[in-house]
Amino acid sequence: MIVNCYNFSSSRPDKLSWGHIKCIIKNKVCLKNIISITNTYFDLGYWSSHFKISSTIVIPKPNKSSYDSLKLFRPIVLLNTLGKLIKKVVGERLQFQVVKNNFIHHSQLGGLKFKSTANVGIALTHFICTGWIKNLLISTLAFNIAQFFPSLNHHLLSLILGKADFDLKVVKFFAYYLVNRKTSYFWNNFSSCLFDVNEGVDQGSALSPILSALYIFHHFSIFLKNI
Repeated sequence: MIVNCYNFSSSRPDKLSWGHIKCIIKNKVCLKNIISITNTYFDLGYWSSHFKISSTIVIPKPNKSSYDSLKLFRPIVLLNTLGKLIKKVVGERLQFQVVKNNFIHHSQLGGLKFKSTANVGIALTHFICTGWIKNLLISTLAFNIAQFFPSLNHHLLSLILGKADFDLKVVKFFAYYLVNRKTSYFWNNFSSCLFDVNEGVDQGSALSPILSALYIFHHFSIFLKNI
């Protein structure tokens, strides 16, 4: 799962790199303790405040004539590495569960493992060719949802997780996981104090793609029922 993670990635709030984590989990006692901690989080419906703290690095986009607009900068969110490991594992389990119980439609291609832009191209080509066979005129509507991750409603997301037949412990865990997150901003030599970031889900988190996929599918299901 983490074998392809770059060993010397940017410094995280916990100062641990993926190289450190790879060495740690080779020790069976350490790995067992990490698993025990993760299970305890779910048993208690709790997520440590240590893992809710991130660093946001503000980077100017290259080759711009001026930098007088926020759109000309790109924020990169750095999360605690051990927390990222746990979230990678939890994300894998979430995907397995929702696919197993058919809660996500087979046409959902974003935010899921083993799905890529190649799958989108194949599906789109199939729909176009099928329409041509039926002598239909085909058009495609594409749109980008700006700031989608930060716009996810926490209460609705908890309801969706419950509807997906997850154990109540899982729903309670995510209700706590989503709130009381904080970040500090870094720009050149400037560093800020901690700010609350309690909207939506984390940028850069391994859990955000599957949570957003569940969110999208819920709205898509409502749309289909109203057609």
